[in-house]
Amino acid sequence: MSEPANPAVPGSAPADQPAGGYRVLARKYRPSSFEDLIGQEAMVRTISNAFESGRIPQAWILTGVRGVGKTTTARILARALNYELPDGSIKGPTIHMPVMGVQDQAIIDSRHIDVLEMDAASHNGVDDVRQINDAVRYAPVSARYKVYILDEVHMLSTAAFNALLKTLEEPPPHAKFIFATTEIRKVPVTVLSRCQRFDLRRVDAAVLVDHLAKIAAKENIEAEPAALAMIARAAEGSVRDALSLFDQGIAHAAGPVRAEDVRQMLGLADRVRIVDLFEALMKGDIASALGELRAQYDIGADPAVVLGDLAEFTHFVTRVKVVPNVADDVSLSEAERVRGKAFAAQLSMRVLSRCWQMLLKGVGEVQASGRPVAAAEMVLVRIAYAADLPTPDEVIKSLGDGGGAAPSRPANNGGGTSAGPSAAQSFAPRQESPRYDAPRGASRSSAAPSPRPSDEPVAQIGPAESAAPVLSLGSFEAMIALVAEKRDIGTKMALERDVRLVRFEDGQIEIALQPSAPKTFVHDLQRKLTAWTGKRWIVVVSKEQGAMTVRAQADARQAEVERDVQSDPLVQEVLNKFPGAKIVAVTQNAPEAAVPDAAPPEEDED
Repeated sequence: MSEPANPAVPGSAPADQPAGGYRVLARKYRPSSFEDLIGQEAMVRTISNAFESGRIPQAWILTGVRGVGKTTTARILARALNYELPDGSIKGPTIHMPVMGVQDQAIIDSRHIDVLEMDAASHNGVDDVRQINDAVRYAPVSARYKVYILDEVHMLSTAAFNALLKTLEEPPPHAKFIFATTEIRKVPVTVLSRCQRFDLRRVDAAVLVDHLAKIAAKENIEAEPAALAMIARAAEGSVRDALSLFDQGIAHAAGPVRAEDVRQMLGLADRVRIVDLFEALMKGDIASALGELRAQYDIGADPAVVLGDLAEFTHFVTRVKVVPNVADDVSLSEAERVRGKAFAAQLSMRVLSRCWQMLLKGVGEVQASGRPVAAAEMVLVRIAYAADLPTPDEVIKSLGDGGGAAPSRPANNGGGTSAGPSAAQSFAPRQESPRYDAPRGASRSSAAPSPRPSDEPVAQIGPAESAAPVLSLGSFEAMIALVAEKRDIGTKMALERDVRLVRFEDGQIEIALQPSAPKTFVHDLQRKLTAWTGKRWIVVVSKEQGAMTVRAQADARQAEVERDVQSDPLVQEVLNKFPGAKIVAVTQNAPEAAVPDAAPPEEDED
């Protein structure tokens, strides 16, 4: 954004508004050319190249969050399409608009007869689109192109979209369409395929801070960098929101815009105090943490906002730990950058991840609670005491060293004057323990999985080009293995899930079927086995109960393994260390191949 075309002298009314009136900053500093747009360099470069090469599409669709410049970009496009100078030197569309043209002021003010702006939220019916279809055939009155700007185009009804499709696909040469929306997923793909799409990005906080500083200089407003940084963060990438908040901050301060004024206006917590609160939590100093939360609440900070700021700082420290250059962000205060680097060097990724997860869940709890302060205090208590909770590898290592209690850091349950370790000492990254393989049962030998039926060799099954013309199947498991080799997944699943074996012979099988079995399963199985083995097979459906299905047998074996693991003393001790923990799955290692003429392996000591 830049200074308007007719900048006003500070203290006097702009030339295009009544004396004594006031124009908000978001309107006063609205961009009027591509050079004024900030944070959308990719889009500007693409449009510029298209205009210079003459590859101008018949329709654009602009999408992005509120306040990033969709409608403003649409007006700049309309101005570029119709840019003319009084001397007639400009003969076609151009992106270079150094001075105001003949049509420009009317386009910027949304009052040009050939540039129609329509709010699709209030004109979303098929009749509104029919009016566009009827009017688009006529040539423009004074401009080079007729330009139709439809804001919030996703609000059009299905019938309205359908009515627009033909005109959008083959518009007259003098007509251009520009759509803007915040909900691109609600726009039918038939419309998207007829438009050139541009995704307007959120503007980076550092760019917003620089932009606000320039506007403050033009308005002769003194503003602290920290105050502008707060406004930029609160705007979340929206230029319009940033200017609106800056406008509000100027009125709230009634003078120089200071960080304290903006903090009170937005209900934010002091960023330095947020860092202090973070440090108290990392030390496990719950008394200091609760006192700091109450102090911030007493000066107007929202408890949910405090936890949100804590989560944001935790995320920042984690990013600095991975990408140290992140700490150079100018939208952050000096305290955040310096102390954030220190925390990133001292804290382990495990601690930061655990803190982030607890804060993320805690923000929702505070927002839903009828007593937000109490809920926020309980969240801080959980985080502070998590500092003393041993990690799983520490517990397992302590059990392996002799079954003693897991090492834990001394909890600071009282005031903040205890001689507990500092944040750097308490949360210095620990040496990672070797990966631990959980026991598979009461002992290593008993935990070895029993051979599955599918592990049995398939008699006389070889490649298709084998010399043997006939294949013999010695067991039901060999039959399943043959079906798997033939890559018939449906038949294999049916054999495992829907078949209860009664009797099996080579060439004949007697089975009982589950109700879920396919109706043509018996006939299909008999035909496939005959084709695959080269001999005639007979498949008989029996009235006997038969054995359990292969899948039911596998589930029973897995349940038995899980019971064995559950009863293992070492597993029981780990579960006792972590109340509420449970075993969710047991993975068995493949049995090692036996070495011929070698003594059996000794059992590993746990």
